[in-house]
Amino acid sequence: MIPVPPPRGGHTGARLVGLDIGTSSVKGIAIDEAGTVLRIAERAYPLSVPHPGWAEQDPDDWVRAAREVLAELDADHADGIGLAGQMHGLVALGEDDRPLRPAILWNDGRTQAQCDAIEARIGRDRLLALTGNRALAGFTAPKLLWMAEHEPAIHARIRRILLPKDYVRLALCGVHATDVSDASGTLLFDVARRTWSAELVDALHVDRAWLPEALESAALCGHTAAGVPVAAGAGDQAAGALGVGVVAQAGPASIVLGTSGVVFAARDTYAADPDGAVHAFCHAVPHAWHVMGVMLSAAGSLRWLRDVAAPDASFDALLCAAAAWEPGAEGLVFAPYLAGERTPHADPAARAMFAGLTLRHDRGALVRAVLEGVAFGLADGMDRVAALGGRPRTARVSGGGSRGRLWLQIVAAVLDVELQRTAVDEGAAFGAALLGGVAGGVFADVHEAVAACVNTADTIVAPSGWQQRYAQLRPAFEALYPAQAAVRAALG
Repeated sequence: MIPVPPPRGGHTGARLVGLDIGTSSVKGIAIDEAGTVLRIAERAYPLSVPHPGWAEQDPDDWVRAAREVLAELDADHADGIGLAGQMHGLVALGEDDRPLRPAILWNDGRTQAQCDAIEARIGRDRLLALTGNRALAGFTAPKLLWMAEHEPAIHARIRRILLPKDYVRLALCGVHATDVSDASGTLLFDVARRTWSAELVDALHVDRAWLPEALESAALCGHTAAGVPVAAGAGDQAAGALGVGVVAQAGPASIVLGTSGVVFAARDTYAADPDGAVHAFCHAVPHAWHVMGVMLSAAGSLRWLRDVAAPDASFDALLCAAAAWEPGAEGLVFAPYLAGERTPHADPAARAMFAGLTLRHDRGALVRAVLEGVAFGLADGMDRVAALGGRPRTARVSGGGSRGRLWLQIVAAVLDVELQRTAVDEGAAFGAALLGGVAGGVFADVHEAVAACVNTADTIVAPSGWQQRYAQLRPAFEALYPAQAAVRAALG
């Protein structure tokens, strides 16, 4: 008998593939049934800013990038594929399932007038009761209202709407579907009941036929042309939390130090902030929800400072310079509102600022103030999250900013929490791969997938005395938001 060569380049175990349809690139990962990384691939694409405050992309760029990544990961021989992606983006499709215009993304701020109109029409309290969220400019429903007002001819041709990762799904397996976590960010979804809200859909004049089926994240939604099972998937934050093992209220929370910053906690029952200061969404775990505070400029603040003040410096060099300064940087504080802010202010017009500059302050002091300002911003989110189910004592930390130990020590001190890094920090793609494993029958459910694949690598605690020092400094940070609002008002 002629021996059959082992599949997948000699790896005889399962092959699970996860895709994350991000704002700047598609990132893919292939892992085995123990969570060992077999291969990583990434393809970038452009972001269009046709007007100040707008953000758009060509959905077909996502598909081209996803196909290239899947080919590099040998996904035709995978046991399951999971999808994750940037939330809230509107992909409006016509009769032929082709995009009618570029996708309007999560970080597009053109729809504040439509958000105001939604809250006036529905009532803020009723909107919070149904969706767990206020009407924010990044969400999907306000984009539809904007199209109806500003692009009526295009709006009249809409036959389907999808979220970014779901357009990639359509290309891969010909299915119109989404998942409950991603649908939670549309402002058209009854989050407590995990289904589309007939009340909101009707009130906002959305044709119900436009909406895809909303499945649980690990559900099998279809197959690729090669016959590989595809999971419904999840929004990027829910998938990322799954990938670091945040699946139950009794477990750790998640803190993400990416371009934006996120404080995320799983909840066993639905809970919504009465002021809408944090998001309440369905989790990628059946019968579970999550609450999430979002700040719009976390590691993005540090990148901005590097780009404008030290473009030739490495991030390690900047952190080393910051370490020379004691907590508080001799009275220098930073408000990290470079792109407005969500939690807790829900203010797209908020602006960043340094306060307390003196001749003594150097580049390292500026960096230290940015690190601390972001940590204080995360603390605002943690306070609101804790009010909806208790304050966690540990948190799994991920994202590009988590590679800097100094920054993690600052965050641990400001939030008074023990931070854990996982052995694999590949974000939403890793969580998506776990969902693919469930859909493909490798794991019985997401809890089994997490137990098999997610392990912690190290723990970061605050240096002695830092927690008390930052507690003393926090009121100075809290004074910055009203101060910048007053400056904006004076400027007109």
